[in-house]
Amino acid sequence: MTRFLEKLAILSFLVTVCHFTSHGQRERKKKMETVNSPSVRLSEAEAVFIEGEKFFILEDYSKALLYFSRAAELNPNSPTIFYKLAEVLSKSSKDEDLKRALVHIERTLKLDNKNKYYYLLASNLYSSLGQFSKSAETLETMIKEVPETEEYLYELATIYQFDKKDAEALKVYDRAENILGINEVSSLQKQRIYFDQGKVAEAIGEVEKLVQVFPDEERYILALAELLNQNKQTAKAITKVEDFLKDNPEAPSSRMVLSGLYRDIGQEKKSKDLVIGLLDDPLAPLSSKLILVGTYSAEISQNKGRGVQNKDVEDFALTLFAKLEQAYPSETEVQVLGGDLFLTLERNEKAKEHYLKAVRGGASSFEPWQNLLFLETQSNQFDSVIVHTEEALELFPNQAMVYYFNGYAHLRQKSYREATVALEQAKKLAAKDVNLVAEMNSMLGDAYEALKEYDKSARSYEEALAINPMNDIVLNNYSYYLSLRKVDLEKAEKMSTQLIKNQPDNAAYLDTHAWVLYQRGKYKEARKVMEKAIDTGNGSAIHFEHYGDILFQLGDSNGAVLQWRKAKSLDSSNEMIDKKIANRKIY
Repeated sequence: MTRFLEKLAILSFLVTVCHFTSHGQRERKKKMETVNSPSVRLSEAEAVFIEGEKFFILEDYSKALLYFSRAAELNPNSPTIFYKLAEVLSKSSKDEDLKRALVHIERTLKLDNKNKYYYLLASNLYSSLGQFSKSAETLETMIKEVPETEEYLYELATIYQFDKKDAEALKVYDRAENILGINEVSSLQKQRIYFDQGKVAEAIGEVEKLVQVFPDEERYILALAELLNQNKQTAKAITKVEDFLKDNPEAPSSRMVLSGLYRDIGQEKKSKDLVIGLLDDPLAPLSSKLILVGTYSAEISQNKGRGVQNKDVEDFALTLFAKLEQAYPSETEVQVLGGDLFLTLERNEKAKEHYLKAVRGGASSFEPWQNLLFLETQSNQFDSVIVHTEEALELFPNQAMVYYFNGYAHLRQKSYREATVALEQAKKLAAKDVNLVAEMNSMLGDAYEALKEYDKSARSYEEALAINPMNDIVLNNYSYYLSLRKVDLEKAEKMSTQLIKNQPDNAAYLDTHAWVLYQRGKYKEARKVMEKAIDTGNGSAIHFEHYGDILFQLGDSNGAVLQWRKAKSLDSSNEMIDKKIANRKIY
């Protein structure tokens, strides 16, 4: 009995185990089936896609790509997901990524061929890879398959132009005009193609179509007039503009153009009457009047460049400017224009006057400031230059030329420390302008020499010569200062020798070379060079004094005194010469 009960218990346990094992397997199977069900996968795909969109918006494209790729695995039939994959990859500049993007967008279009954004991305990808034919084909398909996408005909035509298929492009522009009407985009593009093909009449015809469709649009009539004038159809251009002005008598730009056309055919009176009428018209914008007077100023400048003077044009320009200034006395732009006009006419004082009014009136551009500083520098008005450069620096703190003018003025005023500060800053700001940097190094060499900072002076001169080894000013000053300090005289002689090779008849440079030779004890050579300097007829007090010193060293004290007396007659303030003459010796 006991054995029977034991067997029954074991059997019961096995049945229970089998029951639970079987039940667990069924539960796991049921769960797996639930996880792999289409609805669950789609739901998960949507969640993953949303995460990808978040990273896409944040421009973290690598993470976005990972999420979109996972979404595509979960939902391989979603055109939106494959579009986003293509869009992410299209952000890359690598061809291999763009090609991967193409694979995805082509799959997108197989899943949905009615979405214009899918076609547009595909077209852009093809174009980026230089596959213009495929790009055009894609747009053609889109326009056929997707309603209301005819606006992309212009983009299609542009692609044909990139593909050098001008005939196809013209056909597409014509299609666009038939559907969307004549407009500036298609007409101007067709005009460009016709010009490239040498079809001038057809190109002009495109602008004429614009004028016919938009008769009140001044831009088109002016473009047509310019084209006709350029192609020797000035009379026709005049007629077109005159007709436009009959209906639009106040149009300032057309009046300006017509005045120029009249001048082109020699009808000066008609031209001048139009110009004066425009300037006297209080309703005409100031901008048009400035352009008009500026045109005459530009013509004067061109004439001067050709060595021609047209007094009639110059007088008329001054008359126009007088009218303009009278009507707009406080307008800064008018004063700038006046400065430019008088500068062109080489009436520098008047130009300076107008530029000063302009900057006092708050001129916002740098050019009038620069011109004012240039003119004041030319006139040696260094106090004014310093004042105005300091004012200009408040407006233009990064303009190298302001520091340049400031440094130059301080140098001429013998304010050497201030000069070095300004010129060093100018060098930093003008580092790319090597010629300007060379000039500033030359001035820095002079300034540091005056400050007895000889190492800095030498470095500045050396930097200038590194840019231009034949810089005569640097060769002269550098070698002369070395001779005065009696250092590096061999180097000084090499530089001064090169100097007079470059400028064999320059009295100042000959004097420098003679003085270097003098300091080296080469008195006979120095005498020959100094006599040549004096023979140029440009001898100065310092030349005669140096000549006397050389003669003294050669034992000719009578000749020396004679030359010192000549020097004294040219510079009565030199007390040292008095001592030389009185004591017949060199100090």
